[in-house]
Amino acid sequence: MAVTSKVLARIAAATSSTTLYTVPASTTAVITNIAVTNTAASAGTFTLTLNGVALHTTTAIAANSTVYIDLKQVLATTQIIAGLASATTINFHISGVEIS
Repeated sequence: MAVTSKVLARIAAATSSTTLYTVPASTTAVITNIAVTNTAASAGTFTLTLNGVALHTTTAIAANSTVYIDLKQVLATTQIIAGLASATTINFHISGVEIS
């Protein structure tokens, strides 16, 4: 059994729901941290789901700021993290561990 700490996603948000990470075949993932950044001079919102279940829904994020989400959530093979934001200036940084 291999355990690998890694960056699972580093992506600019889309304004419609987009898959940010999919657990690879024969793998379990543990999501440990998510940082959501807003590089714009105006406030925005973001939404995150873990395998279709809302983690954050239209959550406000101030201009030029970061929201840190510390969690320990397990996702099985083929499960996904999806997200969207009110602007493409909002970015998702997702870290975790893959177990295969």
